[in-house]
Amino acid sequence: MATDGTALLTSPDDELTRLRQENELLRAVRQQLTEQLEESQRSNASLQHQLQNLLRRHFGRSAEKIDPKQMLLFQSLLEQLAPETKPADATADAATANAPAESAAASSAAPPKSGHGRRKLPRDLPRRTVLHDLPENEKPCPCCGTPRHVIGREVSEQLEYVPARLTVIEHVRLTYACRQCEQSVAESGAQVVTADKPSSPIEKGLAGPGLLSYIIVSKYSDHLPLHRLERILERHGIELSRQTMCGWMAQCAAALAPLYDRMVHQVLQSKVIHTDDTPVDVLDCQLDQTRTGRFWVYLGDKDYPFTVFSYTASRSRDGPMQFLEGWGRDRRVYLQADAFGGYDGIYAGQAGGQVTEVACWAHARRKFYEARTSDAALSTQALAYIRLLYDVEDEAKEQFASQEDAAPSHECVSSDDAHTPMEADATSAPRSLSAIRLGLRQEKAVPRLGSFKEWLHAQQVEHGGSILPKSPMGQAIRYAMNQWDALCVYTTDGELNIDNNASENTLRRVALGRKNWLFAGSDNGGRTAATLFSLIATCQRHKVEPFAYLRDVLIRLATTPVSQLDALLPGCWKPVADAAVH
Repeated sequence: MATDGTALLTSPDDELTRLRQENELLRAVRQQLTEQLEESQRSNASLQHQLQNLLRRHFGRSAEKIDPKQMLLFQSLLEQLAPETKPADATADAATANAPAESAAASSAAPPKSGHGRRKLPRDLPRRTVLHDLPENEKPCPCCGTPRHVIGREVSEQLEYVPARLTVIEHVRLTYACRQCEQSVAESGAQVVTADKPSSPIEKGLAGPGLLSYIIVSKYSDHLPLHRLERILERHGIELSRQTMCGWMAQCAAALAPLYDRMVHQVLQSKVIHTDDTPVDVLDCQLDQTRTGRFWVYLGDKDYPFTVFSYTASRSRDGPMQFLEGWGRDRRVYLQADAFGGYDGIYAGQAGGQVTEVACWAHARRKFYEARTSDAALSTQALAYIRLLYDVEDEAKEQFASQEDAAPSHECVSSDDAHTPMEADATSAPRSLSAIRLGLRQEKAVPRLGSFKEWLHAQQVEHGGSILPKSPMGQAIRYAMNQWDALCVYTTDGELNIDNNASENTLRRVALGRKNWLFAGSDNGGRTAATLFSLIATCQRHKVEPFAYLRDVLIRLATTPVSQLDALLPGCWKPVADAAVH
């Protein structure tokens, strides 16, 4: 040991201890850095996922499609889950082998060609004939000078547009009196009588039913805001402010409210109702900015084909709870919607009914589709499973369509073998689409759902998988597992749909209008829009021309008894001329 105060040389044991301590410290630092890197990668993947979704919503296509070539990566999976489906090569070989027979059959009974070129104009359009003749100096024959006579005519059609025009209708009411009773007339006026004025949609209003119908259809079907209609009418020399037209719309909605109430009553008779909601900005005089209201849509089933909108000032559960109050009190009914928690009270019977939840596979699929940016392989595999479920729905539609085509020859699909068409006897009735769907779902969709659920379990970390719960794929799996029972309900009844796309497509009219008129003027304006949206949407569902319907109904509604209101609903309505014929 040194005695001059210089540093002592460490022993080998001390150096080994120091190195061990440094090694443990470095190991801890490495572990910490690894955890920070993993957290940063997860955060980056989540941000990339959000960015891709935002870019797709703003600039990308709305269709949720994937590259068909990606499905080839899971050909073994598809063959395992759907063994009845032939591989692509086998299908190609079979098509090649059967090509001569198919070509011979096609040559023997070739279907009529659809034809190309210009379509014929409807014969019921108004026509005006314009005759084009030769000038007088060209009618004599240039050889002998004898006047030539007509030997034929060439007719060609040209479609012309006549701009709309406004017409002023003067209602003249004649007043009658008795000349022999002029003295008594002066005293009591009992002998003076004036013709009745026809009822008007708006009492003492300037607008006639045709103008009101035009404004309703323009705004709520063609999505023209009132300030554009204001300029359109100015070109005709008429000054009508948007405030005036807005008041007219509210009065029309009030006049049509009895029909709206009847439509609500009809929808609540349905066994299955589709519903969804969408936001709308609403002006509020008590705020410096707009607030968010909600449009809800309720679609009746095939037995009660009515479409009804309702408006609420917020997205609280009170909206659907009040609308569906008492629905299903005496029978089991089905409500197909998204996973919004506001419907939970309805399923629990708090609205006074026995309502079964039916979830939407389109919503579940969308979660996996959006997760493809963070985990393309697993996302594509999940989409392949869901594609197999939709293949069952497509097969049911094809069988029903082929059964309809083969109805004259009494061909149908046997209930014992859903894949082999066979000759049926003349007494067998064709199967309904719901019966075909129920059979195929129980036979094919239920096993595929079981395989899909096992695959989802295997991917989760808590079951030995590698998918973290908060990752995009983990959230998609958790959404599907939380909704699994409701997602499988559709297989128990052929009248149920696999998804809720019908209500989402119906709400597109609100989304299109929202881009044009931007906001609702008030809560009363939202309720007005809900009434008029309901009538327009139901007209289009029944393929009824909305302008002709509204103009006729606005005239007849005031004189129609309450007991006969159902005859004015879009599904039962007939114009006055047609009703007289029938």
